[in-house]
Parts: sequence; structure tokens; C-alpha cells
Amino acid sequence: MTGSGPRSTELEQLRRLVEERTADLQRVKAEYDNYRKRVRRDRLAVREIAVANVVRALLPVLDAVDRALAHEPLTPGLKDITDSLQEQLGSLGVTSFGEVGDPFDPDCHDALAHHVSPDRDRLVCSAVLRPGYRLGEHLLRPATVEVTGPAPPARNPLTTAGGPQRHRSCSWHPRG
Repeated sequence: MTGSGPRSTELEQLRRLVEERTADLQRVKAEYDNYRKRVRRDRLAVREIAVANVVRALLPVLDAVDRALAHEPLTPGLKDITDSLQEQLGSLGVTSFGEVGDPFDPDCHDALAHHVSPDRDRLVCSAVLRPGYRLGEHLLRPATVEVTGPAPPARNPLTTAGGPQRHRSCSWHPRG
């Protein structure tokens, strides 16, 4: 039994050392897993930003194609360009929006004109001057529209000592 005493403590020390090294290894593995997840998330974010920047730069081209479609006869070449643009943008997750009859939403529409119609109870897009675009859930550009609906609420120019205030409820104002 005298031989088992020092051997027992040596065995205990080895067990503690193995437990410490195992805990260290688990900690390093967890840190590495978190690092990989963070790098993947950052890469996806950078890709999304890069795609958004390229698409924003191409929006004037899309507008020019839309104008050409509205004013020119549809030739095979123009149809190929239009189809190719729509296919490529769709593959990137870009969608256009803004239709006549859509409810006006100041978060995704810029209203340039407001036509009063007493028979309407809410603002509706009555003309789309320029479509809006989204990349997934991110707004690239609001749709530029004219709206038709009830008259805006009356303003009180004496609301504060600082003068007239723009009321948030007056959503028919174009965003600036």
C-alpha cells in the first residue's frame, strides 16, 4: 500500500491535467466555431452590401430601359435586353414594386403629388412615375408615385413658438 499512495496522487494529478486540457480544448473549439460563424455572417453581409451598391448604380439603366419600353416599339433586341436584365436581377433577389392601386406607404413610396378625392378614405397610388426596388427585404429605392385620397389634415401654424411644424401624420408629403 505504500506504493499506491504516491501512485494515487500521480494518477490524480494526471486526471486533473487531462480535465484541464480537455476544458481548454473545448474552449478553443467553441471560440473557433464562433469565429467561423462570425466570418460567414460578415462575408454574407459584405456580399449583400456589394450587390446592393452595384444594383443601385444600375438603377438609371433600368429606368432608361423602362422609358424605352414605354416609348419605343418592342424589338427583339430590346426584348432580349429586358428579359436578361429581369432574369439576372431576379437571380440576385431584386424585385421591383409600385403599382397603381397600391395603398400608399411612406416607408416605401415617395409621393410627388396629392390629388384630393372625397370618395376615398385612404391614400392610394394613382400613378407610378418611377418603380421602387428591393433587394430581399432591404429597400434600394422607394417608388415615386402620385397619390389620390382624402384631403390632408389642416395645419395649425401656431403650434409652437418655433413656428409651423410638419406633422408626422401628414404622410402625403414627399420624403426629403
